[in-house]
Amino acid sequence: MYIEVETYSGYKADEYPRKFWLGEKQLEIMDIEDRWYSPGSSYFKVFADDGKTYIIKHNTKSDNWEMVTGGDQLSQ
Repeated sequence: MYIEVETYSGYKADEYPRKFWLGEKQLEIMDIEDRWYSPGSSYFKVFADDGKTYIIKHNTKSDNWEMVTGGDQLSQ
C-alpha cells in the first residue's frame, strides 16, 4: 500500500522518515528501530506515536513510499 511520508533531508534527500499518513490518520515516528538497504530501496522499521511498529519502504528510483507491514502485525 502506497503511503504519504514526510522526511528529513540532511546531507541527502529523503534521508529518513519523520511522519506518515495511513489514510486520514497522521502518525509521528518516535523512533527508527532499524534500517536496511537493497538495490533501489531503503527500508525503515519505525515505532509510531500510536504505540505500534511499522516497516516502510522508500523506492529511491520511483520516489514512492509504501507500507510493507505494520501495526498489529508487528506489535505484540
